[in-house]
Amino acid sequence: MFIEDELKEKADTYFNFKHKHMGHALGIEFQHVARNKVIASMPVNENSVQPFGVLHGGASVALAETLCSVGGWFLLDDMEQTVVGVEINANHIRSVKLGGKVTGTAKPIHTGRKIQVWECEIKNEKEKLVCSSRCTLAVIRR
Repeated sequence: MFIEDELKEKADTYFNFKHKHMGHALGIEFQHVARNKVIASMPVNENSVQPFGVLHGGASVALAETLCSVGGWFLLDDMEQTVVGVEINANHIRSVKLGGKVTGTAKPIHTGRKIQVWECEIKNEKEKLVCSSRCTLAVIRR
């Protein structure tokens, strides 16, 4: 996994949380953490499909919001602050069958003191667009 040098100490905090969270349940695995881009993959398995055996739109949204929120948190210098999702939209472009894998790439569009806006593209193993999402985050005190 690539972690931008100035984020390595903060990454230790994130990747060593003592409690489990949705990312664990969905099998999200990070590959790239930088101030301008966060990349992670997720298997299309029994935890992320709808009853017809294809990727659930909600799982795509959960991946997108996870990437955007983690990326937003990494941009904060104050450890007493965090980000929370205010709004997310998603356009589901194509399906992915059970047994596949998707990879999301999130990038910041706006990084203000109180509001951040991120975009996330989720692609299948053939690099075809599966979902396009935009997430608005609020910066809050913990």
